[in-house]
Amino acid sequence: MDLITKLLNLTAWIIPAVIIAGIVLPQMIRILREYERGVIFRLGKLLGAKGPGLIFLIPVVDRMVKMDLRVVTIDVARQEVMTRDNVPVTVDAVLYFRVVDPTAAVVKVENFWKATSLIAQTTLRSVLGQAELDELLSQRDKINHTLQEIIDRQTDPWGIKVTAVEVKDVALPDSMKRAMAKQAEAERERRAKIVNAEGEFQAAEKMVQAAALISKEPIALQLRYLQTMREISSEHNTTTFVPIPVDLFAPFLKKQ
Repeated sequence: MDLITKLLNLTAWIIPAVIIAGIVLPQMIRILREYERGVIFRLGKLLGAKGPGLIFLIPVVDRMVKMDLRVVTIDVARQEVMTRDNVPVTVDAVLYFRVVDPTAAVVKVENFWKATSLIAQTTLRSVLGQAELDELLSQRDKINHTLQEIIDRQTDPWGIKVTAVEVKDVALPDSMKRAMAKQAEAERERRAKIVNAEGEFQAAEKMVQAAALISKEPIALQLRYLQTMREISSEHNTTTFVPIPVDLFAPFLKKQ
């Protein structure tokens, strides 16, 4: 009877202890992955960042803010921009960044996601507003690099590293698209005319050279005449050619 009483008393102690341990231990022990860090506050005072691995906390006293160090991708909302040459365009971009200083990302900014996104939007409007339309369409890499440098410089005090910024799409008004299509068509016609003129110029040069060569050797003109007759007769037509020596016309040409 005494043994049963002792077991009951022991059970009365063990059950509350197990319940308390089940409540307290999850608050004391945290496991962080390789890409995670925990920023620890003790009674509101910053202790620093810990992890990865097993982390021990004092219940009620300690508070941990978990931070992810992986690269994060956010879409920058579409922005209406007026370029330097007064062309209205709609642009959107994608931003890649990661947390390099978990402590600064927690202590120095309230919401680093929202702050980084808003900085990206204002910088996008500012940078693209200083560029002309042709530069925006043809020098996309340069603009992306400029955006990345400016945004990274502004987010650096928050412990945020901007790794890349890419302008995804540039939407033009329909009237501007039609104007650009006409410009491209006119440019192609201009190039075609230049190529045609260069071909005629080169052909004229060759003809002048051939005429100079034939003038030195008159027999070459007669040979060319016979070759032309042969080419025409090879077409199997009914035309009859009567070869007449050119020398027969020489007296008449001299009288003139």
